[in-house]
Amino acid sequence: MQKELSLHFQKRVTSMKGATKGHIAILIANIVFGLNINIVKSALASGQINAFALSYFRILGSCVVFWIVSAFIPSPKLEKKDYLFLFFASLFGVVINQFTYIVGLKTTASIDASIIVTITPILTMIIAAIHLREPITSKKVIGVVLGCSGAITIILNHSGVASFGHGEILGNSLCLLSSLSYAFYLVFFKNFVAKFNPVVLMKWMFLFGSLVLLPFCWRNVGQIDFVHIKPLVLLQVAYTVFMATSFTYFLIPIGQKNLRPTTMSMYNYVQPLVASVVAIIIGQDAFTWANALGAVLVFVGVYIVTQSVSRKQMEGEKLKRT
Repeated sequence: MQKELSLHFQKRVTSMKGATKGHIAILIANIVFGLNINIVKSALASGQINAFALSYFRILGSCVVFWIVSAFIPSPKLEKKDYLFLFFASLFGVVINQFTYIVGLKTTASIDASIIVTITPILTMIIAAIHLREPITSKKVIGVVLGCSGAITIILNHSGVASFGHGEILGNSLCLLSSLSYAFYLVFFKNFVAKFNPVVLMKWMFLFGSLVLLPFCWRNVGQIDFVHIKPLVLLQVAYTVFMATSFTYFLIPIGQKNLRPTTMSMYNYVQPLVASVVAIIIGQDAFTWANALGAVLVFVGVYIVTQSVSRKQMEGEKLKRT
């Protein structure tokens, strides 16, 4: 009995350490994503690079980074079925997710894109309930609603408008498709991702992504005037490629491995908070109580979702009763 309790305690400690690592990884990733929203918008507004070319630089550049890094770490032998999983993981987690968001951001208003992104945790919660049989508990619903309310409060306060729908229908639809694709990726590939090192995963996912997007983007890349491109635009592209893609996509599998899909997606609400803080720091916005309220709602929402009961915990409780 004592041995069983000791083993149970060790498992709990290991699980807590893994969860902490997952929370830190996905929080950092979403802070970087939050900084990237205005950077991408600014780069596209310069007129020196278009959405198709930026999307391809983002994916091809990260492909090169991950393949270089992979040369210095042991790479396990993959089975044929693993390559198939990697292809579809790339399709949902990289190609559709990244490509449609950047193109959508170019063709819609920033406020519309930001509000649409807040639906990701809701979509993830529903898909996880269907595919992983994760329970939709009252805590989870309350947490998602609070987090969503906080994010929208920050977005509307920062934008200075209180209405939705100023962007084009196509752009809004592409942003929605991006959110849906990311939700599918978090849920359907959670168990597959846990099997591999993040670098091994990403080198193949971004390679497949580069190949899939090549026919759609090569003409746009060829139209760029590389000789006269401004240094600021180059820096913005570099941040998007190396920080908001290579670095964050190294962190996402760590979160995916240690956290439930809905918990992971809840951190999307950090992005508008980061954008608001940056705007206040650089003098584009002023601190208001709406900012503070939104921030509190976001973090309280995330915390409540992390405290909700998982399917494994519910099954464990049933076993104890029997």
